[in-house]
Amino acid sequence: MTPEPAIGVLGGSGLYDLEGLEGVRSVEVATPFGRPSDRVVTGRLGGVPLVFLARHGRGHRHLPTEIPYRANVWALKSLGVERILAVSAVGSMREDIAPGDLVIVDQFFDRTRQRPSTFFGGGLVAHVHFADPVCAELGDLLHEAAKGLGLRVHRGGTYLCMEGPAFSTRAESRIYRQWGVDVIGMTNLQEAKLAREAEVCYATVAMSTDYDCWHETEEDVTVEAVLKVLRENVSNVRALIRAAVPRIPRERRCPCASALEHAILTSPAAVSPATRKRLDLLVGRYLPAPPKARPRRRR
Repeated sequence: MTPEPAIGVLGGSGLYDLEGLEGVRSVEVATPFGRPSDRVVTGRLGGVPLVFLARHGRGHRHLPTEIPYRANVWALKSLGVERILAVSAVGSMREDIAPGDLVIVDQFFDRTRQRPSTFFGGGLVAHVHFADPVCAELGDLLHEAAKGLGLRVHRGGTYLCMEGPAFSTRAESRIYRQWGVDVIGMTNLQEAKLAREAEVCYATVAMSTDYDCWHETEEDVTVEAVLKVLRENVSNVRALIRAAVPRIPRERRCPCASALEHAILTSPAAVSPATRKRLDLLVGRYLPAPPKARPRRRR
């Protein structure tokens, strides 16, 4: 039985649970890529099926590099999630994006070095289109919902994803500014890539907490400063999720839903049964089942 389409929420720093869910259940999900960051919480928000996962784990246990990104996205997909709203704390690289502002980003720049960013390999090759890494329809909907709540929100911008866990050096921060990026964070790039491979719509709600360390008249970023802004801003993000989720249409008309249709290069005959079984959740509808061997007739 195919699960009812659901909305997924990946909570970042400061957002470890979601208020207002009805019929709450905590689910342990097994994936071919190990265990997710935490138990997955399911329920309904405004009558809409919703699945919540704290990307760092409750209690904030996982470094950005340690987050099991593949297991997280796989777990959401296996529970019927077709759209992911990712909440992320970021540093601002622009004067006009002040601490406390929200940014609905539309681009990513990868500065990570140690993280798996694909479900594929091991005998199955796929290259998804990633020029526009964020679902435009979902991003527009989040932007309109935020404006309707009177929140300070910016539509569009480039999220530079760094390895961490240390914050930027002053030289790095200044160079990133010259590159024209808008915000800097440590987590969302891998999620966006994996969501695209899983044919799941993905959009980021970036919460600006600081000016990194480029700003001459502001204090350099510290954990204490980040947490202070997060505590003030998380209630806004929760309100945004409550406002946006009921507005999301059931049917998808964006290209995210068929991202793998022309992306798989490996001949079906060359895919091993083990690989086919491992990735069936993603590729089952594109790879025809191998023909069954005919039983030998006795003479």
